[in-house]
Amino acid sequence: MKALIPAAGLGTRFLPATKAQPKEMLLVVDRPAIQYVVEEGLASGADEVIIINSYGKKAIEEHFSPDPELVKILKERGKADLAALVEYVGSLNVSYVYQTEARGLGDAVCCAANEVGDERFYVLLGDVLVPKNNMLPQMKVVSDAHGGASVIAVMPVPDDQVSRFGVIAGVEVSNGVWKVTKLVEKPAFEDAPSNLGVFGRYLLSPRIMEILKTIEPGVGGEIQLTDALDALLAEEEVYALVIDPNDGYDTGTPESWLETNNTLFELRKSENRIWAR
Repeated sequence: MKALIPAAGLGTRFLPATKAQPKEMLLVVDRPAIQYVVEEGLASGADEVIIINSYGKKAIEEHFSPDPELVKILKERGKADLAALVEYVGSLNVSYVYQTEARGLGDAVCCAANEVGDERFYVLLGDVLVPKNNMLPQMKVVSDAHGGASVIAVMPVPDDQVSRFGVIAGVEVSNGVWKVTKLVEKPAFEDAPSNLGVFGRYLLSPRIMEILKTIEPGVGGEIQLTDALDALLAEEEVYALVIDPNDGYDTGTPESWLETNNTLFELRKSENRIWAR
């Protein structure tokens, strides 16, 4: 199973910090945000992580490439622990496809259609970090229990934030699992079918790739993954897993990025997992 990470966006919310540095490479405690996401995909049973990149974001590829010269220098200076970290990052099973124009999340996902083939696949949004790596395995359990159906992670969102999310309608079929009947991308509060917003983790049927090739632009003139999932409902069942908001951290705005840094720093400091080297 492949894990796709769309990373070709412009990062406009963080300008000018992201003028030369990809948003995905912004530091979260002690590593770039995208490294958390890559590690989550590999820890959740994916045999390969595919980053949908843009040609202007070479820093992402350089981060995950081996650097034997740096390793050699660190070892010569007695910094074997740092050398091991550099070797580790360069050994992660990451490959790349390219989105040549920022045409939306659905278009980015479709760029990896050939790599996915006819298998289910994960999509992990880089704005959301799940350090416990526990969300995707739970989603796979739900998918397996319903014949390989697509599963999306959702969480309750405040009324004043509903318009930031894709929102589901449906019926709860078991504790925390909903059968989805409709999805709406970024609705106004009065038009939202529920307060359950898509959280940024997906386990999708390969059929979604064929639908994405034909879907019309939606909100913002972009190809929306939410619209494709809504179309998928006419052919296949789709389920939603209501997740614990404490399992995930948002880094999509400067405010949430700063809050996530502070929260994870205190958490990992209490576990003596940082600054020990």
